[in-house]
Amino acid sequence: MLRFLFPLLLSLAALTAAEPRPLIIAHRGASGYLPEHTLAAKALAYGQGADYLEQDVVLSKDGVPVIFHDTHIDTTTDVAKKFPGHQRADGRFYALDFTVAELKQLNVTERFNPKTGKAAFPRRFPVGVGSFSVVTLEEEIQFIQQLNRSTGRSVGIYPELKAPAWHHKEGRDLAGTVLPILRRYGYDAKDAACFVQCFELAEIKRLRGELAWKGKLIMLLGGKGQGPGDTDFTYLQTDAGLADLAKLVDGIGPPISSVVTGKSPAERKVTDLAARAHKVGLASHPYTLRADELPKCVTSVDELLRVLFDEAKVDGLFTDFPDLCKR
Repeated sequence: MLRFLFPLLLSLAALTAAEPRPLIIAHRGASGYLPEHTLAAKALAYGQGADYLEQDVVLSKDGVPVIFHDTHIDTTTDVAKKFPGHQRADGRFYALDFTVAELKQLNVTERFNPKTGKAAFPRRFPVGVGSFSVVTLEEEIQFIQQLNRSTGRSVGIYPELKAPAWHHKEGRDLAGTVLPILRRYGYDAKDAACFVQCFELAEIKRLRGELAWKGKLIMLLGGKGQGPGDTDFTYLQTDAGLADLAKLVDGIGPPISSVVTGKSPAERKVTDLAARAHKVGLASHPYTLRADELPKCVTSVDELLRVLFDEAKVDGLFTDFPDLCKR
């Protein structure tokens, strides 16, 4: 009897191995619990079981890649207090106008509205509490790699090139500065634990062409409509658009609203975007699951996870709450 069961068990084991669980991508770290893009938030996400930690990358005045979600830095730091009068004509403070030494003087805090001082997410870590520093890309890579060394795990990185066209207008080459660092730390191959992501199609094309990037690439999608430059988000979600992307990238990063729609649970619909991406060989890593900002079409985190993982069958998920996805 056992000699008949043994091949069946081997087949079942192979089937299970061929269907890995979706990746848990820590959106700006465990940003549901600690200020985004701080090493504390990354360490917590690491400990909560994230597979990848995200880094949003911009440049400093002295050309160093630093970790901020935006080109301006007045929504997550005390820059207005530390450097009054250093804002631009639009009233905003930009990372590009400060050296790393100056940025290191800032205290990173929970995201807030710079006009009102109110927290973007009132139930999260309090604004202005604690002492958190600005982190460079290289510092964070070293931190993650040393954690991998001490734990024996292999948690990856997921850098986003923020507003490369804007940087070009400012006379700076963001990708041209970031890629050599990624290469130096061993992230430039398809099998490396690294995804590079960007919202700008022109820069994605440049990464594969002019800059000869061989690692994994993700085309971020901003829902429907026109994006930066020649980026047509509506077209890119068509069959033809996805087929074009499959020649350049390894996957797409759509908003959750492009995967699951509806104004109530009764009206909920799962789109075929992930399925159509799979047909042309593209992974789907939607963003962003927030326990304190759920779509109207679900009533709980678990329900949203079930819909995304079991019905839409996405390959990964950005989340501010890695522990909830890991569970």
